[in-house]
Amino acid sequence: MPEFSDGAEVTPEAKRQTRVELLARRRSLTAPQRAAAAGLVRAELLELVRRLRPRRMTAYVPVGSEPGGPELPDVLLAALPPQAELLLPVLRPDLDLDWAGYAGPGLLVAAGRGLREPSGPRLGVTAIADAELVVVPALAVDRRGLRLGRGGGSYDRALARVPASTVTVALLHDGELVELLPAQPHDRPVRAVITPSGGLRTLVGGRGAGPSGGGDVAPRTSGGRTGVR
Repeated sequence: MPEFSDGAEVTPEAKRQTRVELLARRRSLTAPQRAAAAGLVRAELLELVRRLRPRRMTAYVPVGSEPGGPELPDVLLAALPPQAELLLPVLRPDLDLDWAGYAGPGLLVAAGRGLREPSGPRLGVTAIADAELVVVPALAVDRRGLRLGRGGGSYDRALARVPASTVTVALLHDGELVELLPAQPHDRPVRAVITPSGGLRTLVGGRGAGPSGGGDVAPRTSGGRTGVR
């Protein structure tokens, strides 16, 4: 992956090349490697869910080589407290994200760009703002918390609606937490990442990381395809 210096001018081509290399690395993983990584990532995320006990959280249905595996929504739903909501994204024609509740196996429908989405009522693009835990996809995240997605800007728009104190977590493969990514002003950071080998890691500079930029992830309350993500 190319190296970048903080403050250097970033071009769309720099991001595109970085995506190409990251996707090639993911495609090189064998099926057993992907399955093992998915299990480790899910286990760490489930521990976080059980600790935070969010009343509303968001996640997504991993596709292809994305970490977490297609079973992710079902295992999250089983770990949530009674009456808690799990929201999954619904891609709008303008590539923004609407949200709908997920109620269990078999309630996903095929959507464009190889995605699967919940079939329930749409709750609007601002539904994510009330989530206490937000789980997002990424191709890579750097130490500042800045994430690289697929290029559609969907999650940058969604994360812009999330309060800074909300716990936001990106799921990655090993080697995808990097020192520095090419970033532009519209790119939105996350607070933490989960990798198979490193587990949950809070990032310096991530959203809601506190005055010093670090600190443990804690609850806010007590209580792909190219062109997407």
